[in-house]
Order: sequence, then C-alpha cells, then structure tokens
Amino acid sequence: MAIQRNSLVCLVLIVLTALSITGCSALKPVYVGEMPPLLSQDEVIRPYIKLGRVQVTRETYGTDYTMTPDIKEWGSNAVRMEAGKMGADAVMFLEITGGTTVYGILPSTEYRASGVAIKFK
Repeated sequence: MAIQRNSLVCLVLIVLTALSITGCSALKPVYVGEMPPLLSQDEVIRPYIKLGRVQVTRETYGTDYTMTPDIKEWGSNAVRMEAGKMGADAVMFLEITGGTTVYGILPSTEYRASGVAIKFK
C-alpha cells in the first residue's frame, strides 16, 4: 500500500515538474476552419470592408530556440487563425516583429504579428 502511494506521489511530482518547465508552450492552438489567405494590396481587386486589426503577441523568457527559425510561419498562421475566427475573407498588411530585452540576467523576447482582417462585399 505504501509503495503504491509513493509511486503515485512520484508520478504527480514528475508531471508537475514537466508542466512547470514547458508550461503551455507545448500546446498548440488548433483551428478547424479554413484560414483566410494573406493578400497584398495589389492583389485585392474587389471592394471590401475592414473588420479590424488583428494582433497576436507571444512573450518568452529565457532562450526560445523553438521559435527562431519559424517566426514568420508562426506570425502568419496566428494572424490568419484569429482573422478566420472573425469571419474574414483575407488578411492584408501583415507585419511580424520581434525584440529582446534583458531583465538582469534573464532575456525576454516578445514576438508580435499583426494584420488587417477584411471581408469582401
């Protein structure tokens, strides 16, 4: 009985340690609808209305090796996903930025992606 309880306590501690290390970064949002395309202003030939500006921010503490190569892909997918939730037909004026600041010895990187969600008339 004591061995089972010790095993359960160890398992709970392992799970809590893993969650505290990875946090929610291991979880990826899933959007089941079709994401609207990214269009430049020259590609839009039909009249449209602006639904609003979409902005997605992600801040990481420490070194974020998982995002560095895929920052453009992450930004475009995040903005398209949020625009799709709004019912947009397309996204224009996509802008993806990132900056790092250091708090003492701990670096913090903030990634920001934004665009304008539009709906065709």
